[in-house]
Amino acid sequence: MNQPALISKQTIIFVLLLVALVAFPFVADSRTLTILLTQIFIFGILAMSYDILLGYTGIVSFGHAMFFGVGAYSTAIMLKEIDPTITVFISSIAIGMILSGIISFFVGLLTLRLKSHFFAMLTLAISGLLLVVAEKWRTVTKGNDGFTFRAPEVFKDRIVFYFCVLACLVIVFLLLRRFVNSPLGRVLIAVRENEQRTRSLGFKTLHYKVISSIVAGVIASLAGSLYAVSLRFVNTSMMTMDITLDALLMTIIGGVGTLIGPLVGSVVIEFAQHYLSGLARDFPIFERWIIFFGIIYILAVVFFPKGIVGSIMAKFSKWKQQHTIESVVSKGPLPEEKERSE
Repeated sequence: MNQPALISKQTIIFVLLLVALVAFPFVADSRTLTILLTQIFIFGILAMSYDILLGYTGIVSFGHAMFFGVGAYSTAIMLKEIDPTITVFISSIAIGMILSGIISFFVGLLTLRLKSHFFAMLTLAISGLLLVVAEKWRTVTKGNDGFTFRAPEVFKDRIVFYFCVLACLVIVFLLLRRFVNSPLGRVLIAVRENEQRTRSLGFKTLHYKVISSIVAGVIASLAGSLYAVSLRFVNTSMMTMDITLDALLMTIIGGVGTLIGPLVGSVVIEFAQHYLSGLARDFPIFERWIIFFGIIYILAVVFFPKGIVGSIMAKFSKWKQQHTIESVVSKGPLPEEKERSE
């Protein structure tokens, strides 16, 4: 009986938050914060794609950055070599998604038969192979030096690009929420909880894991395309292990298996990186800001073992259960129990 009301409250919160984000560029005239929020949206998309693997399927991948890099290079090369227009931009996103889907399909078939750390290390090896290809194929990628390119004219206004990325974030969130709540998503959760039992029920778990890998790879490619346009620059750093670790940390800090958790994690990490690196200009002690960033991560894991969102949900669930028990006790024994006692 309370479920519809709970869903309604969540929807109201999301709508209010969305309205606040839409109104932000008009209320706060800060180019720095606008760019920072845009970066948060982009990495939020990347973190949600990783959560599909880790949070809903139980797959730990160390090669997720290769899909991010494929999207970034697809967009950058097409905008540089063809024409910096909206049509080419949209086409480049589609091509990046298709390439990432094909790569993730074959990578999934090759690696998802393996278990735990064997799978993780093989994805790292394949990602490293693509990184070497990008570094050596200098005629196209310019190697580690990278190259700049022109974005579509409409994106010269950072507010327009801000709204474009925000729209992509909302669409991806709604699509992924529908995906994880579908029967297919329920099977993925079953695979995460007990793959052997799920297989014994007749489900071909490898097929479902490959589908999960494809969905995650396609969404990561979109994030890569948006990130490349936000910088107007691309190089091989977009395919390194650092990108995968960022997505992993955002997912763990925010809350695994929640979708909204990776978004919270992206806010925490991006704001921490931005302000800690900014403090280094005024206080020499913060020149080693990465140490303080590590301390923040340790504290987050210690005080929020299930992630920020996961811990809050667990506390709320415990409080609700306790409140329900107290309300039942306060009402006294049920009529059936009275008759039985008489």
